[in-house]
Amino acid sequence: MKWFWRVIVAVSILGTLVIAYIAVDIYRFSLQDQTQPADAAIVLGAAVWEDEPSPVFRERINHAIGLYFRGTVSAIIFTGGRSSEDLLSEAEAAKNYAVEHGVPADIIFIEVESTITFENLSFASQIVEQEGFGTVLLVSDPLHMKRAMMMAADLGLEVYSSPTPTSLYQSVRTRGEFLIREVYFLISYDLQS
Repeated sequence: MKWFWRVIVAVSILGTLVIAYIAVDIYRFSLQDQTQPADAAIVLGAAVWEDEPSPVFRERINHAIGLYFRGTVSAIIFTGGRSSEDLLSEAEAAKNYAVEHGVPADIIFIEVESTITFENLSFASQIVEQEGFGTVLLVSDPLHMKRAMMMAADLGLEVYSSPTPTSLYQSVRTRGEFLIREVYFLISYDLQS
């Protein structure tokens, strides 16, 4: 019976070490910025409050707007569908916001069907293919980048990480919660792949 408890303890320690390794890997990846000239930026969707981007989503959109005005990208792809409470899809709200901030509407592409990160990227990859974009920058919150980049690579996109330089996830608590969520979603994605 003693060996049984030793196995339980060993498995628990091993599981904890694996989770800690994944968390550190996600955090380390969040510090990488591969921003470089590319054909387009894919902006991963986030919450919309009625018809306005949430503060988190606004940070992503602002980053993409900056990439466009600096000449780093010549097109922007906004992603994200609409929840039952929202007036607009995430992508439509993002497009409206970007146009209000001087981005020409004709360089903005939207997909309005997705509800999760993999769908964001899957539908965006169709736009990338249709428009003949070669290289793409992926825009999201830093802690979201590891999983999103894995998914983009699995979809065959030539993509580079361009995390938002600012994030509303600033406190230890909010960053910790985001990191825990990402560990869970990354493990889930790995197990499904």
